[in-house]
Amino acid sequence: MITHVVVTIPARDEAARIDTCLRSVIVSAVRCTLPVTIMLVADTCLDNTAERARRYPPVSVLEVIGTNVGAARRAGIAHALAALPAPSETVWLANTDADSVVPANWLASQVALADHGADLIIGTVRPHPSEYPRAAQRQWRLDHVRGEPNGSIHGANLGVRASAYLAVGGFTPISEHEDVDLVRRLSGYTTVASDAGEVTTSARLVGRTPGGYAGYLAAQARTPAQAPLIGVGADEPAR
Repeated sequence: MITHVVVTIPARDEAARIDTCLRSVIVSAVRCTLPVTIMLVADTCLDNTAERARRYPPVSVLEVIGTNVGAARRAGIAHALAALPAPSETVWLANTDADSVVPANWLASQVALADHGADLIIGTVRPHPSEYPRAAQRQWRLDHVRGEPNGSIHGANLGVRASAYLAVGGFTPISEHEDVDLVRRLSGYTTVASDAGEVTTSARLVGRTPGGYAGYLAAQARTPAQAPLIGVGADEPAR
């Protein structure tokens, strides 16, 4: 049984979005009923992301310089686990992004699946409708059917048992596809694709890395009728 949850959120210059993200995570933590550590990793921020995050007492802020998203996730998880006495098999690591909003049931749904044997949960994400072209939204809805998660991998909605995470070496410190890389190394563990706690994420079309979710959305926005269901890297299906 899971006894503790760690939420890790990497952020770089996300002052405009971090409040909405953190408020949603805090609500989900309260609904979870288990102890939850919320770790915001401010990576080389030039704005006041870290300062804004510190306004929320439940949130711990770790500032790092000159890293990448894989290293930021890795550092946040390591920092949180070092402070926990709980056995790693009872700790759940939930991951999201600073430009995302999680639903109130996000953590509770992941813990429920973990308590039924899941070691890895690949959750779905949905681009924010107010930021995404209408034609692309229609195509996106056709390609992503409620109740039928396609197993696409998103760091904005990924959960893993700490014991499994540690056994495969954790997140690799790479600038993109760190989520896909981790899932591939966890191929021998019990994996569940779920849209029970679907995360709403930014629909910006220019992202931090060329191969991330923003690149996939940009491809759909350019040619929504022909865009592939599965993008490269950030929207790649689990195997």
